Amino acid sequence: MKMLRNILSWVVPIVVAAVLVLLVRTYGVEVVKVSGGSMEPNLADTERMIVVKPLSVKRLSVIVFDAYGEDPNAAKNTNYVKRVIGMPGDKVVSKNGYIYVNNKKVNQSFISKAERTTGTGNWTLSSLAKAHNWSYKGNAVPKGHYFVLGDHRSISEDGRAWGYVDADKIMGVVKVPFWQGTKEHRVNVNGMAS
Repeated sequence: MKMLRNILSWVVPIVVAAVLVLLVRTYGVEVVKVSGGSMEPNLADTERMIVVKPLSVKRLSVIVFDAYGEDPNAAKNTNYVKRVIGMPGDKVVSKNGYIYVNNKKVNQSFISKAERTTGTGNWTLSSLAKAHNWSYKGNAVPKGHYFVLGDHRSISEDGRAWGYVDADKIMGVVKVPFWQGTKEHRVNVNGMAS
């Protein structure tokens, strides 16, 4: 009996710790690492950030999502970090370096003019759908989906190529901790959503 109590004194704390870690990762926060330059200048390659899972997704939120099945080129267990531009029902248009959502110009102060214009192009959601043969060809973001872009438009593989992100694929909203990056970059990631 003494041996069983001794074993349990080791096993129980380990099991409790494992359950707590699982609960936090599933329902709370998780630390992930950026891979690639598609979110520069606001998130750098290899930068670590926090993904908060219970936060609601808003326009201009930076999110992490499971890209497998969304981007045809994404392998299993591949996560992307992108900025939400279009919410369900939104009409999104790009014209002369400006993004318009429901006929209102989006404040893109989080990127420079060069990042806004280089590689963005002129398009509507329906023209992108036609050009890339998406299954949904409407001119508004479908219900239960989001339209996302990378901040570094000229190198970002994003919604312009493959369409929409299913709400069920979103892992959470990105927050840059106070000790990382510059104040401007933290505001550009943490404070732009509306």
